[in-house]
Amino acid sequence: MKKITVFTPTFNRAYCLPQCYNSLIKQTSQDFLWLIIDDGSTDNTRELVESWINEEKISIQYHYQENQGMHGAHNSAYSLINTELNVCIDSDDFMPDNAIERILTLWQKHGNEKYAGIIGLDIDRQGNIIGTPFPENLKECKYYQLKSKYNVVGDKKFVYRTEVIKKYPDYPIFKEERFVPLGYKYMLIDQDYWLLCFNEVFCDVEYMEDGSSLNIFNQYKKHPKGFAHERKQRMKYSYTLKEKFKNAIHYVSSSIMINNWKFINDSPKKILTIIAIPFGVILYFYIMKTTNKGVMKKSKE
Repeated sequence: MKKITVFTPTFNRAYCLPQCYNSLIKQTSQDFLWLIIDDGSTDNTRELVESWINEEKISIQYHYQENQGMHGAHNSAYSLINTELNVCIDSDDFMPDNAIERILTLWQKHGNEKYAGIIGLDIDRQGNIIGTPFPENLKECKYYQLKSKYNVVGDKKFVYRTEVIKKYPDYPIFKEERFVPLGYKYMLIDQDYWLLCFNEVFCDVEYMEDGSSLNIFNQYKKHPKGFAHERKQRMKYSYTLKEKFKNAIHYVSSSIMINNWKFINDSPKKILTIIAIPFGVILYFYIMKTTNKGVMKKSKE
């Protein structure tokens, strides 16, 4: 059996998957399986992957499912993976040539039952680290402490032990929604395990930083059940009162969007939620106003 599974959720990304494939066949260690979760693609993804399987350059497993969104693809991946470790590489990203070798070497040297896995760095196409690196003296951490305690920001690459990640609940699937923040599961794992931190580059990402708030507000509007679910967990498990209160505000806003008028009873922090109500109402109206403006602007164009 291979040591690590690289899994790639994809939806109509046949045009960019070859970049990921080419990076994997160049890996200095081939001790991995590439698991492709095809989340309902209607392009030629299946035919493309089948041609790569026939080439037999690397080990590939292909799984097709009806569209469920990124979190649903992660659910399927975790149910299928049997290797000791796993890492998600998105369909428009790729790995440096030595990434698999470095991950396995670091885990063999430093990993043990105390750790859920490893966090490494993402870089952009120009070779710049996404966000900030880890402090040089930081060897282990909890994921949700990185920003609040160590001022580490930006996307990072997670390598998890499969045994650990299978212990925790699947991401919930909500009808007519296609997104639940992936940090939900990482937050649960944080309660029981530590992560090893290394300033090593595991992934090269197509990172487009949008200066406007429109895109994230559109996500809040399109997937309020998913966000409300995640905000409840973050109210419960966040490390600081400031973070708990911020998530209470967002929870109120998302609850209004789905007409859940029992949100106080459903909240794990009822008093904090009551205090957050006026701010959540303001946020709700701001999101609706901002996203409606975006729709009007787009229609005029």
